[in-house]
Amino acid sequence: MTTQANSKTSRVSEVFKAFLLLGLTSFGGPVAHLGYFRTEFVARRKWLTESAYADLVALCQFLPGPASSQVGFALGLMRAGPWGAAMAWLAFTLPSAIVLVLFAFGAAVLEGPIASGIIHGLKVVAVAIVAHAVWGMARNLCPDPTRAGIALAAVFAVVAISGPLGQVSAIVLGGVAGLLLCRGVAAAAESDPLHFPVSRLVGIIALVLFGGLLVLLPLLAGMAVWLDITDAFYRSGALVFGGGHVVLPLLEAEVVQSGWLSADAFLTGYGAAQAIPGPLFTFSAYLGALIPSGGSLLTATLALLAIFLPGFLLLVGVLPFWNHFRQWQWAQALMRGANAAVVGILGAALYDPVWTSAIVGAPEFALALTGFLLLSVWKLPAWAVVIVVAFGGVLIAP
Repeated sequence: MTTQANSKTSRVSEVFKAFLLLGLTSFGGPVAHLGYFRTEFVARRKWLTESAYADLVALCQFLPGPASSQVGFALGLMRAGPWGAAMAWLAFTLPSAIVLVLFAFGAAVLEGPIASGIIHGLKVVAVAIVAHAVWGMARNLCPDPTRAGIALAAVFAVVAISGPLGQVSAIVLGGVAGLLLCRGVAAAAESDPLHFPVSRLVGIIALVLFGGLLVLLPLLAGMAVWLDITDAFYRSGALVFGGGHVVLPLLEAEVVQSGWLSADAFLTGYGAAQAIPGPLFTFSAYLGALIPSGGSLLTATLALLAIFLPGFLLLVGVLPFWNHFRQWQWAQALMRGANAAVVGILGAALYDPVWTSAIVGAPEFALALTGFLLLSVWKLPAWAVVIVVAFGGVLIAP
């Protein structure tokens, strides 16, 4: 018993340390985060296979909520149970949440020429991270002309239909194409079952909680400030697909149009959120800290918890049924197509917004190529590449 307890504690600690390092270094938004996770947990730590990781990414892209944080939550759950899931979320989220709350309270942490140069380099490193992830996933998940064609079609779908609708459409179309074309195709690396310590009863309870809160919170809003905050941020997290920048219009409607914050304060916080690592959903902590008649560390924490909760409840509700679904042959064909579509989605995002926002000249291209080679040839960990390229950004900054 003692040995098992020590092993469980060790795994929880391992999850916390791994995700804390990522929370401090994962710049570039949700697509880049998926690249960081793939490098750390598939390529280096080998917690799961390439195709199992792509399955998990495809599932989280389907569900409302912050897709990259849901993937991280699921990885922690798989590795170390509920405490591992909690520590993965806490470690990945806390660094950016702390910076944004300090920024809301007046700490100028993102100013000055050196800080601007580092931010410039961090945008460039996201190019290397995402390119490395796309290259590695394409080799494993698109090993034949059929799946390469599905990935290419997904790129066109994302280009034709912008926003999260394009991503969801690409995965749906990829799944249908896989169902039609990939039944007789041998998978390059079939994924092993993903073991999540969540029973079906717990999954059903999580789904009931998700729906119950979505209905009840608007009815309770107006009774107290903390209920108003919980309702506003819970609905924002529950009604957005893909996470990241997609949540901004919902948050703007809740906090600016309601009169809680000015448009200038909202945009200032959004600008700060662009310059820090971790999930963009931590922008909610900044907004919560500034809410009148309640703005404090407590309301910042409440806003942060409320915006992440619905996505995690949905994920926990679906996971117990996931392995059963994946055992069916037609489902395996569907997932081969969906996984190829995920590669296409990441490839499209590599160009826009990752490449277009960072590579503005030859020095940036050379720096991004250096980061890619450090990852792919010299096998440096992602955090080390982040440090090298960030300081390179200081040298090439205008």
